[in-house]
Amino acid sequence: MFAANNLAAHTMYRYYGRSLPVMNFTTDALRWLNNNQSAADSANFMASVKFEGIDLDLTSPGTPWIYYGGSYAGARAAHMRVLYPELTFGAIASSAVTHAATVWWEYHEVIRRSAPPDCSLQIEHTIAFVDRILALPPLKKPLKRLFGLEDLEHDDDFASVLESAFGGWQARNWDPAVSSTRFEDFCAALAGNGDGGDDDDDDENYFTSGVTTTTTVGPFELPAAALNYAKYIRRRVAKSCPEGYSVEECFGTYDDSKYTDVSVAATWRLWLWQVCDQWAYFFVSPPDPNQRRIISHHITLDYARKICKQAYKPGTHYTLPEWPKVDEVNSLGDFTLEADRLAFIDGTADPWMPATPHSWYAPNRTDTTNQPFKWIQGTFSA
Repeated sequence: MFAANNLAAHTMYRYYGRSLPVMNFTTDALRWLNNNQSAADSANFMASVKFEGIDLDLTSPGTPWIYYGGSYAGARAAHMRVLYPELTFGAIASSAVTHAATVWWEYHEVIRRSAPPDCSLQIEHTIAFVDRILALPPLKKPLKRLFGLEDLEHDDDFASVLESAFGGWQARNWDPAVSSTRFEDFCAALAGNGDGGDDDDDDENYFTSGVTTTTTVGPFELPAAALNYAKYIRRRVAKSCPEGYSVEECFGTYDDSKYTDVSVAATWRLWLWQVCDQWAYFFVSPPDPNQRRIISHHITLDYARKICKQAYKPGTHYTLPEWPKVDEVNSLGDFTLEADRLAFIDGTADPWMPATPHSWYAPNRTDTTNQPFKWIQGTFSA
């Protein structure tokens, strides 16, 4: 019995790994990078593979294959049981995003709900403060200066940099040997228990232009966590901008020329293509203005999806749809996808959980021997 793991899910089909059938990553060249084509590549691999040094016929269906994957590859594992049940004897779908969605604010909502309550509240208060200050043009630049981003022109780019502090959440794992403590470090920094890195800057000198206190900015009281958040971004993120590059060059997203590289070395174009063509998952602020949030309301759908038009110009044979074709993914079962010998395993603190069959939008189902449905409390990814 053989398992196709998460890595194999990326090397068993075209465009990823060494399976490169194109000379560049233009729009026309990427038009075959989609869910059905990728599943067909996996099926072809399972039905025809030959292992060097092994004379036995280990292909499917003569040999039972179990397909395993996590996250995007978890969805592929589940889809293989639907599309190729004769080849995929069983599948283990971990954090399987069987639901594709255009507006995707739930990712950060899981973090908000699952993070230590004090940390979540500190983030919420800071973001609320930032949004209030960004509404006052005279105070925008002093605010950005506090975060080390004074020359970042666009407010949504600034808000996006602040969002980057949550990148460590998805890197958490049950195994300390491979887990990341970046999010814990961030929370410690917000509470004043971490230094965030080397920095000789004096916080008290950051708000100038008539603002002479670090307790208030204009008519607003400055949350203590905001200074610590600013220090973290200044030291851990802003300082990562290489010498000789401006803040705008490092963190700005409005220069279309940044996205013109279509060489096969530009591997960032691959998953982004799948996002723009089918899967979406545009991270945005909650659409309900009364919803508690840990990312700025400046992170809008228009901002999140503009890179699709910037990076993928219309080709001769294919043009990206105006909106990702999420129905092509969801038609395979969406939240209710199920099959015999298909196991779904998810964690309650996984930010991708709302896109899985364990989502709070999904109907309840029973965990059975033939259709395992495992819900692991407090885990970050299954």
